[in-house]
Amino acid sequence: MKLRRIDYSELTAKQKEIYNFQKVASELADFGFNCIKLSDDWQGADFLAYHKDGKETLKVQLKSRVSVYQKYLGKELYLAFPVDDTWYLIEHDKLVELVRENTNWLETESWCERGGYSAARPNRALFDALQESRL
Repeated sequence: MKLRRIDYSELTAKQKEIYNFQKVASELADFGFNCIKLSDDWQGADFLAYHKDGKETLKVQLKSRVSVYQKYLGKELYLAFPVDDTWYLIEHDKLVELVRENTNWLETESWCERGGYSAARPNRALFDALQESRL
């Protein structure tokens, strides 16, 4: 059998979610985490990442872009998302603080009326602030 690389843009939404889960799970393995995909959004999480030493289990929501949502506030939920083919993992409420400090997203109609905001590419200040969360 000859393997053929796929074109991400040709995947369905569900296939993209599975693909992204596999990519970020691979990155987290390098940090000692094993990831378990959940069939439903349990407590807002798409998957659990538990550390090899048993001292840490993260509830992770997988996104295709940097995003913040009011519904995730106070849930001890982590967000995993790519920027330019690099994955980031950050606690959602910490991300909201970085967004507050480096953007106007929390003043937008999207955040105030619809409860969320996302962007394919963060501005330079937010991008720089996210670097400590790079996988």
